Amino acid sequence: MSARIDRAVTSGTFSLDGGTWDVDNNVWVVGDDAECVIIDAAHDAAAIREIVGGRRVRAILLTHAHDDHIDAVADLRDAVDAPVHLHPGDRMLWDALYPEAAPDVELADGDVVAVGGLELHALHTPGHSPGSACFHVPALGALFSGDTLFAGGPGATGRSYSDFPTIIGSIRDKLLTLPAETVVHTGHGEDTSIGAEAPHLQEWVDRGH
Repeated sequence: MSARIDRAVTSGTFSLDGGTWDVDNNVWVVGDDAECVIIDAAHDAAAIREIVGGRRVRAILLTHAHDDHIDAVADLRDAVDAPVHLHPGDRMLWDALYPEAAPDVELADGDVVAVGGLELHALHTPGHSPGSACFHVPALGALFSGDTLFAGGPGATGRSYSDFPTIIGSIRDKLLTLPAETVVHTGHGEDTSIGAEAPHLQEWVDRGH
């Protein structure tokens, strides 16, 4: 059974600091024909379950806890009976949406999640939020970057709990050190690659976002 990456694009809203915006999110499902993990739980549990199909879900891995990435967690966790992994640095964001429930696993830098003959390596990449994380899958030449790295630059750092120098350090030290051919599957929008983004680091520093 060969490993594969599936994507669902779900639509909803993102709310923080008193504002609300319409957003489309990427939800990634990684595994083989028998089992998988879900990366982020955005907006629409039914749409995510559709691409899971009959596979066993080993884990729901959260890149961070902004509400647009976790607002389907409750329904999805019940439906697929899988543990939710979140870095504790984002617990205050989680608690704003789920004050009476907790994630199942405290994600840490260096954690390895095995599924379908693959290993997903967790990289703690704070900046967009304190607990932001990315997941590197060496066997697939893939990185799931959440809202840390996009085609064209870093994720946003203009709202609460975010910090631009921190996200630059995370990208420089944790992501741009990966092989240039690594495909970057982002939390919103289209894919890019480490090789496409690495030459622009100083440009991002100079522009400040």
